[in-house]
Amino acid sequence: MTEDQITYRVDGMSCNHCVVAVSGEVSRVTGVSSVDVDLETKLVRVSGTSVDDAAVVAAIDEAGYDAVRS
Repeated sequence: MTEDQITYRVDGMSCNHCVVAVSGEVSRVTGVSSVDVDLETKLVRVSGTSVDDAAVVAAIDEAGYDAVRS
């Protein structure tokens, strides 16, 4: 099975705490194998198999941010 890569735009992130919060929440989503948060571009790239888009958005929301799939 191949891994999918999904990218989300997440405005409001500005520091390492943001990276830790988003990465921590998203990494708990079933199927996620890696999370890459780029503060400069405000993008979060999620890799994994059978990753539920709504679950990732909910995890980012739980971390305190709004996500839009890009």
